[in-house]
Amino acid sequence: MAGLMGAGAGVAIAGLGDKLPRVAQILGTSNQTEFYHSLLSHWLQPEAVVIGLHDPQRRALLRATPDISSEVAESMMAMDLEGYLPDGILVKVDRATMGISLEARAPLLDHRVVEFAAALPLHMKLRGSVGKWILRQVAYQRVPQAMLDRPKSGFALPIASWLRGELRPWAEELLSEAGLRTQGYFEPEPIRERWAQFLSGRRDVPYPLWNVLMFQQWLATRQQRIGAN
Repeated sequence: MAGLMGAGAGVAIAGLGDKLPRVAQILGTSNQTEFYHSLLSHWLQPEAVVIGLHDPQRRALLRATPDISSEVAESMMAMDLEGYLPDGILVKVDRATMGISLEARAPLLDHRVVEFAAALPLHMKLRGSVGKWILRQVAYQRVPQAMLDRPKSGFALPIASWLRGELRPWAEELLSEAGLRTQGYFEPEPIRERWAQFLSGRRDVPYPLWNVLMFQQWLATRQQRIGAN
């Protein structure tokens, strides 16, 4: 059957293998916090992958949910402000820039701007599918609209091709069933299954595996340093 399909159809079906379970998980969430975490988590069931999973941030957000606005969009903004920004995006920018002796600033996070934005009604921030609405109106006065409204162009790395190519032996070693079981941090079965699906093309999103590989490489480096001492 695969030989009868064009490359585009094969890619589309591989993409569906990742998207359909994600959509089903999101639709099955029971509250705003679970919905938010289902969007952020690379693994559909992280507790089935990490042995003895303990997620204090998630519990803190669950406790905070009643105090957050009942508006879903505003709730997600508030949770971004509490977790995703300080624990993800901002710390990565800080480490990346400081690593090359570059000072970076995030002017829109000046406390006066944040306080002003927090006081704005939702329709000033989000209209239909258009986000950052009021900021766009200000920017349109100085920047061509076509430039502002074009699709995002990120800094994605070719991780999938790396893992199927030159990094495959490295990944195979770090994701070996024996190693995972001996270390005792991850359940080998879902990881090995995901690795097999990825290599076969049935699942094309590499980030769940990349998360595990980064921990595994950190652990290996740490153990080497301890052994050297």
